[in-house]
Amino acid sequence: MSTPRFGWFEIVRLGLIQACLGAVVVVTTSTLNRIMVVELALPALLPGLLVAWHYAVQLVRPRMGFGADQGRRCTPWMMGGMLVLGLGGVLAAAAVVWMQTERLHGAVLAWLAFSLIGLGVSACGTSLLTLMAKQVPDDRRAPAATLVWMMMIVGFVITAGVVGKLIDPYSPQVLLKVSAGLSVVTALITAVCLWGLEKHPARHTPAEPLETGAAPMPRTRFKQALREVWSDPKARTFTVFVFMSMLAYNAQDLILEPFAGAVHGLTPGQTTQLSGWHHLGVLVGMLTVAAAGSRWVRGRWGSVQAWMVGGCLASALATVGLCSAALSSHWPLHANVVLLGLANGAFSIAAIATMMRLAGEGGAGREGTRMGLWGAAQALAFGLGGLLGTAASDVAHLLLGEHRSAYAAVFGLQAIMFALSAAVASRLRHPATRPQAPRYDSSSFLKGGSTS
Repeated sequence: MSTPRFGWFEIVRLGLIQACLGAVVVVTTSTLNRIMVVELALPALLPGLLVAWHYAVQLVRPRMGFGADQGRRCTPWMMGGMLVLGLGGVLAAAAVVWMQTERLHGAVLAWLAFSLIGLGVSACGTSLLTLMAKQVPDDRRAPAATLVWMMMIVGFVITAGVVGKLIDPYSPQVLLKVSAGLSVVTALITAVCLWGLEKHPARHTPAEPLETGAAPMPRTRFKQALREVWSDPKARTFTVFVFMSMLAYNAQDLILEPFAGAVHGLTPGQTTQLSGWHHLGVLVGMLTVAAAGSRWVRGRWGSVQAWMVGGCLASALATVGLCSAALSSHWPLHANVVLLGLANGAFSIAAIATMMRLAGEGGAGREGTRMGLWGAAQALAFGLGGLLGTAASDVAHLLLGEHRSAYAAVFGLQAIMFALSAAVASRLRHPATRPQAPRYDSSSFLKGGSTS
């Protein structure tokens, strides 16, 4: 018999945890960013480096996932990660306050705080995805991924609005109180959502009770587990896909508004609205894939895998459209941006659903390590995406000497990355023969008993 699977109530609880995770992160990456640059008149490079550092720290995700695999439970890692994240958020606020009088000491504390933020996100987010991969049925994976990510976005919006009102007018004391309060509230919500979530170990079947004196699962080293996962051609291919697609996505995201302002003469308010249209398209794309992956229409609108490949190809075409928008003022920019959002949302949710499927295909006991590997690839891509996107724009402007050709060249490079991502993703559609790597005997384990 199979392990009891999560229903929608359990999926919503995971979504609330993801929203709590996003709530703490959005304050540290946006609100504190603004205070450092505006109120403290610090160089914008400082918050940029701190955010990049918190992505770099997330390269520990494979180790976090391996820890969840070895412990056979994901919820302790999720709770621990949320506590570490909350502590990092409070220390980040304290560091910003300290920078008013001691900039060097405050910057050092901020480095420590963003290290904790990266560690907390890695532990909680990786374990959350691992638990979804283990417990969410195949026909619910795309809708579940959409629901969890939509709840995270809602968490962004609510937190930004509430925190914005609470810290206005700004004072250091209010910032510290709000940050501490947010960390406490998110930790309490996470604890409530996790209560009783893992009623049984994820790899234990209720019909086969644990026997006293049964042989435990052999412990393996992290390096051995990582080599085992990397030896799987599908896992390796999907890692490359995650890195390339997220690199293209994040690089495009950071230069879209500057491009609209410099080339099409849109005001800051109009470029913000344009970004809103893009996010609306992302949301519709997510919902479309969620519907396509549901049990009611699955097979009629194409497989989730086809949506992942098609979404990347459509993203490449939409980015080529931005090249045309860079060269012609008459190009329908808003419609192009909505199309780009639709394509981005489609391939991202399809990729998450595929990620959950592939995590389980490698056999029980390696889901967390696989999720950690892919999470690290995404974090590295996000950290490099902003840097490479803006750097490519600067280099193109330097070499070509004017806005239109420079932006067209950058969007052209991103279109190539999206197209290559589609080519890599298409290789996952065919079963690959996985070499037999050393593993524990899962059949003897099941007889004897033992994860945003």
